[in-house]
Amino acid sequence: MDYKPSLSKSVIKFYFCKTQATINICRTQKYHFMKKIIFLSLAALMLLACESNKEEQKKVLIKTSYGDMKVKLYNETPKHRDNFVKLVKKGFYDSLKFHRVIEDFMIQGGDPNSKDADSAARLGEGGPGYKLEAEIVDSLYHKKGALAAARQGDRQNPEKKSSGSQFYIVDGRTYEKKELDQIEQRMNMQKKNKIFRQIIQEEEYSHIKKTYDSLRQAQDREAFNKFIQEEVEPLINKKLEEEGKFDLSEKQRRIYREIGGAPHLDGNYTVFGEVYEGLNVIDSIAAVKTTSQGNRPVKDIIMEMEMID
Repeated sequence: MDYKPSLSKSVIKFYFCKTQATINICRTQKYHFMKKIIFLSLAALMLLACESNKEEQKKVLIKTSYGDMKVKLYNETPKHRDNFVKLVKKGFYDSLKFHRVIEDFMIQGGDPNSKDADSAARLGEGGPGYKLEAEIVDSLYHKKGALAAARQGDRQNPEKKSSGSQFYIVDGRTYEKKELDQIEQRMNMQKKNKIFRQIIQEEEYSHIKKTYDSLRQAQDREAFNKFIQEEVEPLINKKLEEEGKFDLSEKQRRIYREIGGAPHLDGNYTVFGEVYEGLNVIDSIAAVKTTSQGNRPVKDIIMEMEMID
């Protein structure tokens, strides 16, 4: 009798169920795999859409006898960007001078009065007849090559409004950690002094001014120091916390240690662009011989500007 292998009904049932379970698992895995593919595809499409909608940076060529500088304008400061582009296209800056130059600090220009000014003319007060609202962005620093808007000081201009045309480009220098710590301390002390001046001018704190003046006149040093420590300093410190301390981030510190710049200007002026080609031109202009008053170059440095397509 020939032997023919056969399976019992229970064995057949077991294999059938196992096969069916395997098919279900495969279907589930395939479903999750396709779901993942669809999700990744949608994410990629959204990323491409964001990139396509991202506004391209405007670029400007600044020509000088010391060489050319290429500048890109930040989209984070649209008012300053658009104003600068408008003036460049109008030819506003053509034939103007870099009228203020300080080595290891910055080079400044954009005063329309500098166009035909003689060597004795006082420059730095001209403009297009308007100012711009400040657009101070915490993430835009005064690193070497930064393009920023000049402005009047805080006393005349507490809102930190920018000149409509005058700008400066940072030359700067590198700093050690200790120097950056000292800058933080100095800037916060300046903020405290400013807060104190505001306090003694406000009606709400007239009693503080009265006591302050009285103790100064009496020349009672001990009582005066106690009053400052117990009454004035806590109030100043509270307002400083509310206003925000001058605090250099780790990123800022790294930039100023490695690249250089002018850290004490951060948070006080609108930075709206940067030189991305021609940093050596800044060094050359910043190093020229200048007058003892006004830091004006002895030999005129003329600029021409045009948009880069």
